[in-house]
Amino acid sequence: MARFDRYLLSQMMILFGFFALILVSVYWINQAVRLFDRLVGDGQSAVVFVEFTLLTLPNVIRLVLPMAAFAGAVYVTNRLSSESELVVMQATGFSPWRLARPVAVYGALVAVMMSVLTHVLVPVSLEEMKKREVELTQNVTAKLLTEGTFLHPSGGITFYIREITPEGALRDVYLSDRSRPDRSLTHTANEGFLVNDNTGTRLVMVDGLSQTYYPDTTRLFTTHFEDFTYDISMLLASPGTHTRDVRHVETWELLTSTAAVAQETGHTRGFVIEELHGRFNQPLMAMAAALIGFSALLVGGFSRFGVWKQIVGALVLLVLVKMLEGLVTDPVRANAALWPLVYLPAAAGFAMAAALLAWAARPRRRRRVRSGQAVQP
Repeated sequence: MARFDRYLLSQMMILFGFFALILVSVYWINQAVRLFDRLVGDGQSAVVFVEFTLLTLPNVIRLVLPMAAFAGAVYVTNRLSSESELVVMQATGFSPWRLARPVAVYGALVAVMMSVLTHVLVPVSLEEMKKREVELTQNVTAKLLTEGTFLHPSGGITFYIREITPEGALRDVYLSDRSRPDRSLTHTANEGFLVNDNTGTRLVMVDGLSQTYYPDTTRLFTTHFEDFTYDISMLLASPGTHTRDVRHVETWELLTSTAAVAQETGHTRGFVIEELHGRFNQPLMAMAAALIGFSALLVGGFSRFGVWKQIVGALVLLVLVKMLEGLVTDPVRANAALWPLVYLPAAAGFAMAAALLAWAARPRRRRRVRSGQAVQP
């Protein structure tokens, strides 16, 4: 690799890392806030929160890498153009196609990173996160035994404990059941215990009051009790079997057992095929984004007013490619035989980059022809 190629490639990789770090931080913090509200609200510890945020990281990186590749290519090209470095290289005989060679290597490196994410890290992390969610759903202590917090373990259910003693007794228990529209139940007790047996988990409340309200008749019935047992197994029940999602399945299994995966996940064969080929298309999209960002700015040449028009044009082209990606998704999911359409957005991106490079090369040829004619006697 020539010295200029190494220089341009190193500059793009440095800026790619910078933009990837910024974008991943923004996306990750956004998801971490939502995870924090959900997990801490359910009484989970900080360790569980950190574990879940780390499991979401591969998917976040997958989302931002194409944008980081595009931003890195645009930034470096704009800087080289403003400092006349590209003009100097073109004056020495480098054509736009020759200048694009290190950019293609740069896009290929990003595509390799994307392939590792789409084929390995993202499916594994999503599957592991789903398993952990099932385990937490089955954890009674994490779901209900939280002091001083109103919890909602199920629709229409509210549970509150003021204090948990070292012996495991629950002080000042409040349980509200509004899951049925025809009546609402409210139980309060000075003390309570969680008891597990062969039939499930039960809440035993001691010295309390039970209130039943019927909205149709607006009547309220109250009952004082010394001890009362409430079956909370249904509140803590999770799905009997863990069903994988298509995104959690490894690529090799999608390729070799398409029909079996479709039956297991409950999706159509076209849906599975679209997910399979989408994993190959996403790295190509990242490479196409880098080439579009470079070639669009190369069209403008040197200008003291900058190349902001070319930057806007590159963004428009990238949006068109993403729109095309959204348009081909539904047809492929409806008909698996249309799977080549999955690669149409990436092919369109490469075609746009090639057209821009050809356009950038045309003025050089014209000037060369004119200068040749001028020196002829």
